Amino acid sequence: MRRSVDWKRLRNRPWHNAGRRPVGAHTSCSTVRWVTGAATLGLLVLVTVLLWPRPLAAAPVPVRFVEGSMHGFLVLRTVNGALIASGDLLQVGRGGEVESRMVFRFKDGSVFDETVVFTQQRVFTLQSYRLVQRGPVFPEDTEISLQGASGKYYVKTKSHKDGREEAIDGTLDLPPDVYNGMVLTIAKNLPKVASENVHLVAFTPKPLLIELELAPAGEHQVLVGELTKTAIHCVFKPQLGIGFKLLATLLGRVPPDYHAWIVTDEVPAFVRFEGPLYTTGPVWRIELSSPRWPD
Repeated sequence: MRRSVDWKRLRNRPWHNAGRRPVGAHTSCSTVRWVTGAATLGLLVLVTVLLWPRPLAAAPVPVRFVEGSMHGFLVLRTVNGALIASGDLLQVGRGGEVESRMVFRFKDGSVFDETVVFTQQRVFTLQSYRLVQRGPVFPEDTEISLQGASGKYYVKTKSHKDGREEAIDGTLDLPPDVYNGMVLTIAKNLPKVASENVHLVAFTPKPLLIELELAPAGEHQVLVGELTKTAIHCVFKPQLGIGFKLLATLLGRVPPDYHAWIVTDEVPAFVRFEGPLYTTGPVWRIELSSPRWPD
């Protein structure tokens, strides 16, 4: 609640220096009013600049390569190469929609389970998104759901420290290029030299709409067996507003860039991803894996 200032009371209040003789001339009430007003105006201008909503350049990404049924095998490593989880990428088409699910099972029993349903009629459109994080590798157990058409979301968290549970829900006004769980699919559908801006909803656990720039960053040689392939290095850069970037810098939580490598021989294929799997999480590496026979 904003409090009014009783200037009459201030005018009659003895201005002194802790009971001692004043060092200099008294400050007049008119000067106090002018300084206070200027400071308030400056604060309002600063808040307006930091929090004024930026226009969202929202355009869904066109489909260049149609997604279909697949089962891929994945491994999750630290950036130093240590294996921390094994996983699967499961994708199947149902009734004009594609359901894509990525699951990682950690050595300590933790589970990361992300499912996205989308359509691909000329452009990619998110229909629904669901994420489950459970186990000690995460700061808390989390269940997240998001509906693309209605913007309805639901978040439930359970603290590992005290077992406290919290749940929030609501509705977001989503642009048509929100691609939670789909950034690798989008990267595979970009021309080699093209960049694109899309959006993600980051749950902290409250939802925050973030603009993400996808841009090529050169080529790298990779080995597939004994064959050398060329992979396009794509960088995903979170585009934070001035206010959010300043706050994140002060808190030491500026989100890192994400990186993906896509082989583009005729049909694009993902070969590596580096970045956090969840908000404020560490940078991990996702790679393809091949089945092998035990010794």
